[in-house]
Amino acid sequence: MPSIISESDALRTKLTALSKRLTGDDADTLSQLLDKWESLNDSTTATANSDPVQSAPVVKYATVKITFLRQFMQDALIAAGVPHNEASVAAEVLEWADVHGVSTHGIGRLKPIYINRINDNILKPTAPFDIVSETETTAVVDGHCGLGLFIGPKCMDMCIEKAKKQGLAMVVVRNSTHYGAAGYYVDKAQQRGCIGITGTNARPSIAPTFGVQPMLGTNPMTFGMPSDDDFPFILDCATSVNQRGKIEKYAREGKPTPPGQVVDRDGNVRTDTVQILKDLQTGYCSLAPLGGVGAEMGGYKGYGYATVVELLSAALQDGLNSPKLGGVNKETGEKMPMPLGHFFIAIDVERFLPIERFRSNVGTFLREMRNSEKDPKGPGRIYTAGELEHEGVLECKKLGGVQVPEALMNDMCAIRELYPSILEKYPKFSFEE
Repeated sequence: MPSIISESDALRTKLTALSKRLTGDDADTLSQLLDKWESLNDSTTATANSDPVQSAPVVKYATVKITFLRQFMQDALIAAGVPHNEASVAAEVLEWADVHGVSTHGIGRLKPIYINRINDNILKPTAPFDIVSETETTAVVDGHCGLGLFIGPKCMDMCIEKAKKQGLAMVVVRNSTHYGAAGYYVDKAQQRGCIGITGTNARPSIAPTFGVQPMLGTNPMTFGMPSDDDFPFILDCATSVNQRGKIEKYAREGKPTPPGQVVDRDGNVRTDTVQILKDLQTGYCSLAPLGGVGAEMGGYKGYGYATVVELLSAALQDGLNSPKLGGVNKETGEKMPMPLGHFFIAIDVERFLPIERFRSNVGTFLREMRNSEKDPKGPGRIYTAGELEHEGVLECKKLGGVQVPEALMNDMCAIRELYPSILEKYPKFSFEE
């Protein structure tokens, strides 16, 4: 099916280009046909069970209790050699993502990003946590390519404690690894009455505006603030128009990548998801920055923000920047560690005004935003940052667990076969009954 989808997208692109070269009645006729095509696609989208592409396969899901999922993730990491305490913290980060509906950074990352990399010796299950330098408000940490899911929380906790004592603080780390959903860290900060900010670099995926070579990571820039709403303000965005985890999710669900998000070295916009993932690995494809390809829709802004995160994640801690984080030795093809950098900032709200006043100020404005005039052609609702994640939490409670797609069920079964201790403890999963 993916080949059919990509051929359809390619034909649509060619017809669109042709319509721009035609004039008069011919151009109008072709434009009307394209509009009709889009309208038919939209109508099939509305009736599809789980996929916006009619020809894509139906994906099977199973509801897995979150307590079970967290315990399984912790046990799997322990089986891979991660110490118990560190595995517990890591499982909490992954659980946060799944519970909040950030499915690209939960159980879906356990095997490919953590278990496989430990087994490939490019992520160390045990490593020193070295404080290279420290003041009352700052710290530089070296993670020695240990588990980012433990290094990140420890750095954020250190940052929050410094901020509560001194008003504000910043902790940076070099030689870490993938630290999971960035929203988890700013959520920790806002729960302690702080404004939280974090960012991380990543393996090169984004091409700079007017370029086609991947030079920047998806480099999220993330903010969190307490509010008197039922949920905090949490903005967790990659600085690419999309991120690799979402494309991996498209692949698991058999979906094409929407046009305008990926460009290859020949300047072609790509939609063939499975091949895109392969070409991202080799550097033949790049993600577009926020705003998309070129400057017309403001792609240079996303490119600029990605660069800011890169500098705060690499230059400040004297670490490696994204072009050096490919993860593969170009000469031998051997897999290599990707020593990432992160930064964490915490600001104690009470140093400026009473926390309840701040919560009210934040909540009042966000409610005004949500209650502002709606687009009559839109969904009839305006969201503010953190609201969808809150709905994810409510949905998780309603279902009694997390919806796990078939591909991740297979991952869980594969992990079970890797380790005798996991096989012994989990001889049969609930979704296998």
